[in-house]
Amino acid sequence: MLFVILAVLFVILVSGVRTAREYERCLVFRLGRYAGLRGPGLFYLIPLGIETLARVDLRIVTNPIEQQETITRDSVTVKVNAVLWFRVADPQKAVLTVENFRSAVQQVALTSLRNVIGQHDLDEVLKARDKINALLQKNVIEATTPWGVAVELLEMKDVEIPQDMQRVMAMEAEAMREKRARIIKAEAELEASKKLAEAAQLMVGNPAALELRRMQMVAEVGAENNSTTVIMIPAEFAHIAGSLSKFLEGKES
Repeated sequence: MLFVILAVLFVILVSGVRTAREYERCLVFRLGRYAGLRGPGLFYLIPLGIETLARVDLRIVTNPIEQQETITRDSVTVKVNAVLWFRVADPQKAVLTVENFRSAVQQVALTSLRNVIGQHDLDEVLKARDKINALLQKNVIEATTPWGVAVELLEMKDVEIPQDMQRVMAMEAEAMREKRARIIKAEAELEASKKLAEAAQLMVGNPAALELRRMQMVAEVGAENNSTTVIMIPAEFAHIAGSLSKFLEGKES
């Protein structure tokens, strides 16, 4: 009989041995009151229900935020989803302060996502995503820090806009590209006109240059049309060319 009693006592004592993994912490409650934090490693609980525990995982949790349909500040309906990364920084607060910290963080992220999108225009939502992500993360951190939860990152994943709005944005983008093309063409024409004006000023003071340019243009037209071009040289130009030739010959001799 004594052996049986000792065996039962041994089993009861051994049943109080507990272990916690490296990434776990255990909150111990003695008769319902918080008694301390245990882990990682081996620790002992008073058996027979005198001490109980609640395990908390300290690893980073990836939590997808389900798609939300909301209205931007400029009255455009969009569907947005996001991804939240968080971890438990204070196990005691995470268990004692809020009933279910995972669900609470999820709801805070959902609410913040809807509120922040509603405070910005569609262009900001599409183009200033880093700014909106930072604002989202700030709001969630302020709400969850008292719960012992550390938000590592919160980012919008996808932004879905109506088909009609997509067509309008495509037309707007096409109009902007056409505008840029026209501006570039106008700038090129302005630059060309400046060069032509400079060339005209040079040719006014040099009639020979003007005749050379005229001959070049005639030759180009003939080459384009694959035809033979006969150039009629004015007497003044022929006289100038002859004088120049004699001058060069005399210089060489």
